[in-house]
Order: sequence, then structure tokens, then C-alpha cells
Amino acid sequence: MINIYEVNETNQMIDEENLDVRTITLGISLLDCVDTDLDRLNEKIYRKITTLAENLVSTGEEIEKEFGIPIVNKRISVTPIALVGASACKSPEDFVSIAKTLDRAALKVGVNFIGGYSALVSKAMTKSDEDLIRSIPEALACTERICSSVNVGSTRTGINMDAVRLCGQIVKDTAEATKDRDSLGCAKLVVFCNAPDDNPFMAGAFLGVTEGDAVVNVGVSGPGVVKHAIEKVRGKGFEELCETIKKTAFKITRVGQLVAGEASKRMGIPFGIIDLSLAPTPAVGDSVAEILEEIGLSQVGAPGTTAALAMLNDQVKKGGVMASSYVGGLSGAFIPVSEDKGMIDAVQAGTLTMEKLEAMTCVCSVGLDMIAIPGKTSAATISGIIADEMAIGMVNQKTTAVRLIPVIGKDVGETAQFGGLLGYAPIIPVNEADCSAFINRQGRIPAPMHSFKN
Repeated sequence: MINIYEVNETNQMIDEENLDVRTITLGISLLDCVDTDLDRLNEKIYRKITTLAENLVSTGEEIEKEFGIPIVNKRISVTPIALVGASACKSPEDFVSIAKTLDRAALKVGVNFIGGYSALVSKAMTKSDEDLIRSIPEALACTERICSSVNVGSTRTGINMDAVRLCGQIVKDTAEATKDRDSLGCAKLVVFCNAPDDNPFMAGAFLGVTEGDAVVNVGVSGPGVVKHAIEKVRGKGFEELCETIKKTAFKITRVGQLVAGEASKRMGIPFGIIDLSLAPTPAVGDSVAEILEEIGLSQVGAPGTTAALAMLNDQVKKGGVMASSYVGGLSGAFIPVSEDKGMIDAVQAGTLTMEKLEAMTCVCSVGLDMIAIPGKTSAATISGIIADEMAIGMVNQKTTAVRLIPVIGKDVGETAQFGGLLGYAPIIPVNEADCSAFINRQGRIPAPMHSFKN
């Protein structure tokens, strides 16, 4: 049980160091909405979401006011729509109608994002899966709050290269469909390997089929808090540095545990997990890059960056798991370029490249995240980048993801503006050497030997 004294201990973190609860995400199962009639399906989906999430935003605001803890976002995740719509949807256009329904429901209850416009195709695609994936460009162009994800690989099944090839084209098509907004649609589309069922963070959140009817998941964030804490051990040894990060992660996670418990109790919905990821924002002082620089790097991307990030990620997890019995989601440290002022500065200075970012994904929580690339980049090149990242996740038995934004009409040296928490990003160069002969092979890359554990 958490008491109010633990919250009071965090007052300085909240007031001066940008500590916040990044999101309360209400997971809602739509499996009981399945229907062969598309109109009835949409009606059931709208009714269930607006009923269960009716008090989500007001509950979050009450907790903010009572405990003085900023809760930045209130969000919803749902069962992957490729499964929910399989019986009723006969075409990509049918799936778009569900996207519009989800968007209306999200607007009605007041959340900023709803995740789960998703397909799980790590081994193969059904017609329903493929129809949903092909609908993504239009769905993201005609809605405001929908977030989409496709899981194309896993350690147990390998990498579905047919889906990887298709996703490269879908990213391009989504960029074109939203080119009037700096290809913003791609900022709401994530391609995963080993996607978790309980991730509360957007744009990759969905409610896995192993989850219950409804669940409250919370994502906490505190890069500024960690940076401030390790400033006090500047020049000290690694043992003291690691202990400081662990203790700080513990305190941050306890705040999330309090919020999750209160939200669960007040809404009468079971508590699921705390995701203790360090999630940055474009605000100064709220940057994972600045933590790495405080550890001892002149700028992110310098030699030693991957080692520093690996240590940070590990210590955050070690501290967090002692503060909550149910840590899940991604948990660790995010490295999105557009959402982290330090990352943006490093890209602009030329110290942080696509290749270095890929190396960092071997040890961080997610992957190549919120990276703006030239709009002329080919679909095959995007698929190749996705395949590389999926291989890192598959072989290392971890979640990896790709959220690339080919900004139509812009090239290296220009900047894309996304606004809000999504921030802005300098266009980063990519290796355009042709990989199309590899990408165009059909089938899947087999699972690695160490996946056979039975």
C-alpha cells in the first residue's frame, strides 16, 4: 500500500524536474463486439468504448487535482482490429469505417489517442490482416486520434518478410496521404517485433487477446528527474551512479503505482501494469539524451553511447521492478528523435546518425522511433530498415519497433514539424544502396535457433 508521504517526497521532482505520469491507458477488449454485420459491429464498438471509458478523463483529472501529480494523457487501447473486424470486413474500405468509429468514440470520451488499429502477422497474414494493413494510409489520413501498429516478427516465429515488404509500401502511402501535414500519419504507425500485449504508450498500444475485458495500464516518465539525480554523483564511480539511477527509478515508479491503484479503484476496472519507460518530450530538461550526456558523453552519438544507454536501461528496470509487482509494457528508455531535444541537437550536429541509432536500439526499450527521413526514400529501403530492426528484436529476444516518417517534399537539411508531444525533427539521411532483390524474396526469415525452448 502506498501512502501520501511517498507522494510528498516527489514534490520537487514534479515542480522542478518534469516528473509526470505520461499516460493512463484504458485497455478495452472488443472481442464480444464481433459481428458479421458491419453496421452492428460499429455500433457495438462505439457503445462499449463510450460506456467503459466514460469517466476515464474525469478520473485522471480528479487524481491530478487530489495528489498534485501531472497526468499528461488519458488514452485507450483496444483488441487488434484485424481480429475484431474479420467477420464483417470484406475490404480495406470496410476497415476504414471502423477507424472512423474508433475516432468518434475517442472524441466522445475526450482521449487524445486510441491504439489498436493493428494486425499481428509475425508468421503469416490472413485476408483480414492484409485488408487492415492496406487500409492504414486512408484510416490515418481521415482520422485524428487513431494509432496503428503491425507486428511482423517474433523470436518464436521469425520475420514475416511478406508483411515487411508490404509495410514499407504502407509507410510510403501513409506519408503521401498526409503530406499536407509533413506526413504526420507515419508518426501514428509502428511496425513491431515481439510487440507486448500490455503496452500503454502510443502509437504502439493495443490490448492483447490474453488480457481481460478491461484493464488500467499506466506509463510513467521522468528523464528530468534521473538527470537531476545523477548530477549529484558527477565524477563518481559506476557503482554509485547505478545505485542512484535505481533509487530514482524506484521513486518514479511508486508515483505511477499510486496513480494506477487510484484509477483502478475509482473506475472499478482491474489494474494491469506499470510501464516505467523514460519517455522524453521536446521540452528542455526532459531528455534521455541529456541523461546520457550527464553520464559523461560530450553529445549523444559519441563512442560509448550504446554502453551508457545499456546501463541506463538496465538500472531503470532494476529500480522499477522493486517498486511494483506488475511492471510490464516496454519499460526502460525511449530514444525518439523528434520527441527529445537532446536527440534533435545531436542529429543536427551530425554526431547521431541512422547507423548509430540502430546500434542503440540493441539495448533500448523500443527501436528506430520518430525519425524523419527524405520523402524520396524508396519503399524497398524503408522495408530494409524495418527488416534490420526486426532482426535485432528477434535475435535478442526483445521488443523492437520502427516509426519512420518519410516527409514528402522535404530532404536532408530541412525540418518536419509535428506539434505537441510529437515535436519536430531534422530530416536524417539514409543509406539508399539498393536492397530490393532481398526485400522482394517471398516467405519469412526463420526463427533463430535459441527460440526453441520447449
